[in-house]
Amino acid sequence: MSKFRKEGGKETPAISTASLPDIVFMLLFFFMVSTTMREVDLNVSVLVPEAKEIVKLEKKDLVSNIYVGVPMRKFQKTFGTEPKIQLNDQFATVDDIQSFIASEREARKEELRNKLTTSLKVDQYTKMGVIIDIKQELRKASALKLNYSTRQAAE
Repeated sequence: MSKFRKEGGKETPAISTASLPDIVFMLLFFFMVSTTMREVDLNVSVLVPEAKEIVKLEKKDLVSNIYVGVPMRKFQKTFGTEPKIQLNDQFATVDDIQSFIASEREARKEELRNKLTTSLKVDQYTKMGVIIDIKQELRKASALKLNYSTRQAAE
């Protein structure tokens, strides 16, 4: 019969870290490619209402956003606590909407200008009078494709 004996003097080998820089650069490259940068900094707080039947927009590059909500705390001393309109990165009035739509159309290619959609991202507690005023200005600017942004209702 043979005897088995344990060799207690051996240690486990150290983990090789030679491939670690390759993995780190691969992850870095993945996140750089897949991350989208926010185009607009929100100056108003927007909690969009819930909806059950929603459809996701296909081409987000053909969408112009109009944000309506209460200004963030850092802007409340200047602008108050009433709902304000934000176009791109600045506060605006209802009268500025037509020029905003015109500039958004000019930024697009000629063949894509008719496909431009205006998305209203409105806080759920905003009064309907502000939204009606915005819709009237959009009609004057011939921006008739309108989208209301919502979030999925929990079932």
